[in-house]
Amino acid sequence: MPALFTIAWIYFRIGLIFVGGGYVLIPLLNHIMVEQYKWLTLQQFLDGLALSQLTPGPLAMLATFTGFRAGGFAGALVATVFIFIPCVVFMLIVGRNYERLKKIDLINSTLDGLLPAVVGLVAAAAWNLGVASLSGVKEFLILAVGFVIFKWTKVSPMIVILGAGVVGLLIS
Repeated sequence: MPALFTIAWIYFRIGLIFVGGGYVLIPLLNHIMVEQYKWLTLQQFLDGLALSQLTPGPLAMLATFTGFRAGGFAGALVATVFIFIPCVVFMLIVGRNYERLKKIDLINSTLDGLLPAVVGLVAAAAWNLGVASLSGVKEFLILAVGFVIFKWTKVSPMIVILGAGVVGLLIS
C-alpha cells in the first residue's frame, strides 16, 4: 500500500493539469494508475471510468476510486482532496482578477493555441479507450447504437450509458 504522501503528491500533480476538463487526462491516468503504480488492472480502470460517467465530476470520482484501491478510505479522501486543490486555488486567483485578465492579449492567444491541443488529447484518449475496450462486433454495435441515440435524439447521456450497460449485461 503506497504512503498517503505518494497518493497526495500524484493527485496534486494531476490536479495541476486537470484544469479545463478531465478527458484529456485519460491517457495520463491510465499510465499512472495501471502501468506505473499498478493500482488498477486495465479492466478495473475501464470499469471505473465507465462507472464514473454516471456521477458528477467523473474523473474526480475515478480519482476517489483509485485512491480507495491504493490506500483505503484515507487514500480515497487524500486523492479526492488533492486532485481539487490546484483547481480551487487557480479559480480563486482567476475569479478575483477575471476582468483584468480577460483584456490581456497574451492570455487570449495562449488559450486559442491550447484548444487544438486539447481536442487532440481528447481524440487520443478516445482512441486508447476504444482500442482497449472494443474487442468484438457486439462492442462496436453497442458503440454505434449509443452514438446514434446520443447524437440524433434528446435522450439523456445517463440513459444511454445505463442502457448500454444493461445491453452488455444481457449479451454476456
